[in-house]
Parts: sequence; C-alpha cells; structure tokens
Amino acid sequence: MNDKENYQLTVDQIIEKYNIKDIKAGLNDEQVRNQLDKDGLNKIEVAKEPKWKLFVRQFNNMIIYILMVAALITLLMSHYSDALVIALVVIINALIGYYQEANASEALEKIKQMLSTKATVYRNGTRDDISAEQLVVGDVVFLEAGDNVPADLRIFDADNLRIQEAALTGEPDSIEKIEGVIDNDKTPLAERKNMAYASTSVTSGSGKGIVVDTGASTEIGKISSEVSNTKSRKSPLMIELDKLGTQITYVIIAVSILLFILGLFMETYSLSVLALAVVSMLVGAIPEGLPATTSVVLAMGVIDMAKKKHTIIKSLPAIETLGSVDVIATDKTGTLTKNEMTVKNIIINDKNYTVTGDGYDPKGHIQLNGENIKMDSKMKLFLESGYEANDTVLTHENNNWEINGEPTDGAFLTLYHKEFNYPNHANYQEVDTLPFDSDYRYIAKLVRDENGQKKIFIKGSPDKLFNMTDKNDSSFNETYLNNQINELSKQGKRVIAVGYKDVADDVNEITHEILNECITFLGLAAIIDPPREEVIQALKEMNSAGVRLKMITGDNPITAKAIGEQLGLADQISAVTGAQLDEMSNEQFKDAVLNNQVFARTTPKNKMDIIQALEDAGKVTAMTGDGVNDAPALKKADIGVAMGIEGTDVAKDSADMILTDDNFSTMAVAIKEGRRIYDNIKKSILFLLPTSFAEGLIIAFTILMNKEMPLQPTQLLWINMVSAITIQFAFIFEPAENGIMKRKPRNNQDSLLNKHDVFQMIYISCLIAIMGIVVFEWLTGHGYAESVASTMVVNVVVFGKIFYLFNIRTSKPAISKEIFTNIKAFWIIGLMIVLQLILTYVPFMQSYFYTSNISLLDWLIIIASGAVTLIVAEIGKMIRMRLK
Repeated sequence: MNDKENYQLTVDQIIEKYNIKDIKAGLNDEQVRNQLDKDGLNKIEVAKEPKWKLFVRQFNNMIIYILMVAALITLLMSHYSDALVIALVVIINALIGYYQEANASEALEKIKQMLSTKATVYRNGTRDDISAEQLVVGDVVFLEAGDNVPADLRIFDADNLRIQEAALTGEPDSIEKIEGVIDNDKTPLAERKNMAYASTSVTSGSGKGIVVDTGASTEIGKISSEVSNTKSRKSPLMIELDKLGTQITYVIIAVSILLFILGLFMETYSLSVLALAVVSMLVGAIPEGLPATTSVVLAMGVIDMAKKKHTIIKSLPAIETLGSVDVIATDKTGTLTKNEMTVKNIIINDKNYTVTGDGYDPKGHIQLNGENIKMDSKMKLFLESGYEANDTVLTHENNNWEINGEPTDGAFLTLYHKEFNYPNHANYQEVDTLPFDSDYRYIAKLVRDENGQKKIFIKGSPDKLFNMTDKNDSSFNETYLNNQINELSKQGKRVIAVGYKDVADDVNEITHEILNECITFLGLAAIIDPPREEVIQALKEMNSAGVRLKMITGDNPITAKAIGEQLGLADQISAVTGAQLDEMSNEQFKDAVLNNQVFARTTPKNKMDIIQALEDAGKVTAMTGDGVNDAPALKKADIGVAMGIEGTDVAKDSADMILTDDNFSTMAVAIKEGRRIYDNIKKSILFLLPTSFAEGLIIAFTILMNKEMPLQPTQLLWINMVSAITIQFAFIFEPAENGIMKRKPRNNQDSLLNKHDVFQMIYISCLIAIMGIVVFEWLTGHGYAESVASTMVVNVVVFGKIFYLFNIRTSKPAISKEIFTNIKAFWIIGLMIVLQLILTYVPFMQSYFYTSNISLLDWLIIIASGAVTLIVAEIGKMIRMRLK
C-alpha cells in the first residue's frame, strides 16, 4: 500500500494510512497538534533576497572593476573631475542593472496568495470554519460551490462535485469528481478524478475529502518549489557581452602594464606623468559606454513594444533574446486557441451543417453547402434543446462575451443566439433539472412550452443517448452517426448528442427511467476550441524565420494533434504523451523532444524537462503559457511569455514578457524586433570599440615614441561622454534590415564578433589614431600651440566617429538610399557637432578642457580626415561583399 499513490487507495486504506479514528467526527485536538508539529502550517514560505544584495551584485563586472580602479587612481592624484565622471558612469550602470532585477518575478508570492484562507473541517465531532493554515494531514474537509480547495484532498463523498483545475492542469472544462479508486499508477494529474488540489475552485455540487498533503507538499507547493529552485540562465547576448568585456579588459590591462614598464625603462616621463598617461589610456580605451549603450538600445525596444505592440518586457535582455529564439514551446488552450468552445458542425438526419463564427460572440450562421439555412422545425427544436438542457449563463458586458459555467454548455448558448438574437430566449418554463454527472454523462431539463405541453430536453455523450433513442425512428441511422463521430473526433472535435422527449402533464420530475423509455434523437453537435486565426499567419512567418514550435498541453493527444494540423504547426506532426515521456531513457527523451511537435497530457514537470532538453540541445527556447502549471517552465526558459488577459498572476510574474492582448501573433513581431535590436547592438559595439581603442592607441603610440601627450585626460573623457550621450544612440532608431525574417536564428555558440569584425576594428582604430597623431605632430612642428593641436586631435577623433557611423549603419554601401532610412541619425550628428563647437570656442570649456579656437582651414582638415575613415571602411565593405 505504501508504494501506491493516494488516488490508487480505497477510502478505508486512506483512513488507515492517516490514522483517522472516526471519519465522521474528524481528528481530535491531540492529533491536530501532533500533525502540526510534524508538518508545520499549511502555507508556502517565500524567501526574498535583500535589495541591498541586488545593488551590490551590479558591480560584479570586469569593466566596472577597471573603471573603479581608474577612478581611485585619478582621485589619489587629485584629478577630481576625472574621478567624478568615471564614478558617475559606474553608478549609472549599477542603477540600471538594479532596477531590472528589483522588478523581477514575484511569482512565489502570487502562488502563496492562491492558497485558500478558510477551510470547513470536521474536528472533535463538530463542523467548523478555520484558517486554512491550520489544516493538517488527516483532516476531513467539506467543499461546496464557490470554495477554493485549501489543500490536496482524497475525495470520499461527492454530490455532483465539479472542480475547475485549468490553471493547474490545462484542462478547460471543470472536472467531475468521483469517490472510487483509480488503479492505473501512470494516471496523469488531469485524470485523477478522486483527488482535489489546493488552489483549484469548486464550480458546482458539494463533497468531502481527506487532507493528504499540505503546504509545500501539495501539487501547487511543488510548483512553488520548482519556481524557487529554477535559475534563469543569462541571455545569449549578455553571455557574449560578458565574454567580450572580459577579453577586452584583459587585453587593455596587459597593454597598460607593458606600457607602464616600458615608460619606466625609457625614463621619458616622471612617475606621476607616466601614471596619469597610463590611466588616461585605460579610460580612453575601456568602452565604458558599452553597458549603457546596450541598456538604452534594449530599453527603447522595450518601450516601443509596450506602446505599439501590446507587449510588456520585464527584463531588458529578454527583448533581444527573442531575436535568437530557435524554438517556441507553447501551451495550447488560450494561447494558440481561444479557450472558447464553439459548435462547428451539426449533423441532423443525413445532412452535415457547418457553423460560421468562433468563440462566444454570437456572430455567424448555420450553413449547408455554403448557403445560410432556412430554419425548419427540427433544426429549431435542436437549437432549443441545446439551449435549454444547460446550466450555464452567457453574458455581454463591456463589449466582451463571457460565460459563467461550462465551456461546452456555453457553445450551445452561442449557437442558439446565432439564429435567435441575444437576449431572446426560447419560450419555455423550467420545471425540473437533472444536472450533468459523470456516472450517466448527460444533462436534462423538464420544461413547459407556451401551450402547456411538457418536454424533456437532453444533451450528452452520444453512446448514452443512442441507447435511449427509439430504434424504430427511421431518421435514426446509428451506423452513419458513428462514422460521423469517428471523422469529427479525428479532427479534434468533441461530439455531443441532442434529443428530446414529450411527457405527460403530470410529470414534474426527471428520472432516468423516464428517459430510458425512449427519447427522440435530434442530432449531433461537433465542438472545438477554435485556433486563433492570427496564429496561423504568425506560424508561417516563424517557420520562414527558422523558428520551430512545440505545443505542450494537458489535452488528449488526438485533439492536440488535430489542432496542430489546423494551425500548420509543421509539415508533419507527431505527438507524444507525458506518460510516454516518463517511461523513456534520457537519450530517448531528448530524441522525442526534438522530433515531436505535440506533447499531450503533460505535467508541470514534463514541461520543465522538455525546456531543459531543448536548452541542453543548444536551442534558445521561448515558453508561452497562462496557467500556474506553466510557471516553472516559464521561468526556466530563456524567455518566458505569459498571456496578459487570461494568464494567472503566477504565470505573469514568472515570465519575462507579457502579451497584454493575449495575441500569440505578437510573438512574430517581437522576434523581428529582437533581431533588429541585436543587429543594432552589434552595430553599436562595432562602432564603439574601434573609436574607443583609437583614443587609447593615441596615448600608447605617444608613449612608445617618447612624444608629448596629444590628449589630456579630460579631453578623452569628453570624447567618451559626448559620444555616449549622442552619436551612439543613433543605433536606437536604425530600422530592421531587409529580409531579417528570412534569416535562420543565429547560432548562440557563435562569437558576437567574427574575424572580419576584429580585423576591421584593428585597422579603423589604428587609422583614426595615426591620423590624430600625424595632425598633432604636423601642427606642433609648424609652430601651432599645443592647445590648438590637441583641439584638432579631439575633433579628428570625433569626426572619425561621425563618418564611421555611416559605414556601420548598414551592410549595404553607405552612399545609397540606405543613408536616409534613419533621419534621426542626422539630428544626433547635428547635436554632436554643436557640442564640439561649444567645446572648441566657449571660453569656460577652453579653460576646463585645454582647447583653443581653430580656423576654417583646420575644420576642412578635420572633415577630410573623417572622410578618409569612411572611404577606407567602405573599401573594406566592398571587398567583403565581393568575396561573398
């Protein structure tokens, strides 16, 4: 017995297992105290990291370490302005990172809030309402409609008890609960009908259950533990940037140490001058604008997505991660489908009618061979029967159509109002109702029409109604109907039978005996949760972009596969169940994850394992979902995407991204935006690094040549500062390159910079540095003041940046129509030129930054040097295009 799950045990075995002396009386006080001491309170503990730790963590970065050392050295040398500027850069970067993490997932707190606060229990022979936290294993709990289940229970008494478990299992319909044993030890969570789980809600009926798990041991508690223990891995871009930053820093440190040693050996400079020169080279060469530029490009993408694309991005790297996604693992219900059951076919006699329109909005018509039907008496009776044999309500509020009750029943209400305008209703007076029960699988309602004639309308499982049908009815062809059922089921549709029975005026109660005396069969309705139309087009776009979709659902495999085929999930679709996955070896599991497109009857653990297997295979994976059961996988995935309208708070807080309109097609837009942002970040890095290195090389070459320093530390800081607030941000507005969604996802194992990128950085940085030194030496050699020569060098570097920008902006020739695709870049360049004029001619700036007035001829020399940078870079681009 101990090896069996609770759903496999009889009620007597449960009573014995948990030492319940009297199931009617419940536990006594001593038993409750002992159990509380053993298991603790029925609650989920949430541990939060102090925010000061989050802030301190932001300084754990190699570039930041070097900048902090540089700030300290300049401070000790009394260069306070230099130290202040460097320190401000460090603090701003730390604040940006802290803001991102401080607004991270509150999913564990939301899970905690989902637990019921009250519970009705039997203790010491009396029924009492207590705090749900005080529940213990062995308690006898009473449930009724409207209650939230306070712990995991084994049901032992059920009176039409139905529980909505969609958030936990993915099943859209409420589940009818039973008292009997379920023998199969591989029964998935969604099919354990004798169990009730914490955080789910009772929709109808009443019942009693024995508490078998509390707190962290419940199914929702296990999900909480998985969310807590799941560590999000860094985005591909952040990994690449960390690696790049570390490599650059090591190289710059090594060069700085070597230059310092050479400077000491050559004895050209005093120790203080040499130290300041080396620090200047560090500050000039270190791309301190790299984290800030990356963050701003990402932040602008996030703002744009929120304003225009109904998408909330919760962490900045998430928007770029979308651009490198290989696989999207997605829930079905409410994500790919509407989570609104819809009648799509009606079978009456030998005719197969189709129904237009989807969802609960009663727009559409019943058609035969593409033409709207003329209502006849049998069709009218069919619609009335489906409408009346119903205990669900359809409402229209705030321009939204919603149901209160069962989705299947809601489908019949909508069907009726497609032909009879809402809120018109059938002219019948209710006399009695027989609610749906899994034992007999139908619902019936006794009504009186306007003439006083009584009828029983009934709908339910076809096999049940076929057995009740008058076999002498010539219109009832059971063989034909069974063939239709098989065909519709293969399409993933749920088939419901509809009938009625005229009864005598003295019948005031529905009994099974009356129904079994023969009903008149009316027809079949085929119901499906329709795919979202916009998803089909989005999938086509994703497939062309090389992004593959995996559908993970709690539905049965036949329905899931049929939906996948309707969506165009893949050319060939194969399905596997969670139970089958559980039986596989590690290698078989990995193969199944890569080669199947549909995963049915899955558990939260299955979803986590699927995501893990995809990531282990080197796939950048996005996970979309809306339920509590999706939360661990949403957090585990490279990017978790939750639905904003139908999604639970737990799912939304576990995700990196929220679709506020629940529109899955937004994913295609987001992937395109992610690719654009990645391209623009790479362009900004290719722009930033050589121009930063050029500043450091000017100092390095000068030390090696034993010459006067052409640039002062404040001038280097000015170049970095002014470009950081102007020209680097031109890439924010750069549009997507043509054909961006025809490219395959980039390999996340590839380096951010290829060999050509590195080669180009080297020759461009050397070119700008050499031009700066040549200008300085020529001017000072012809009697120009050093302040004038330094001013020229500052402007040579800045204009080198400006002209190089046009080369980096596009992979096509710079002088083409592409030059005008980003008009804002010209405004940014204009701002930078204005700042350079202020630096050059404003007296206050001259005294602070050691600059002087320069002539018009000097400006022509500066512009010409910038043009040389562009011409050389464009020649390199043309050679690369020819080689391709």
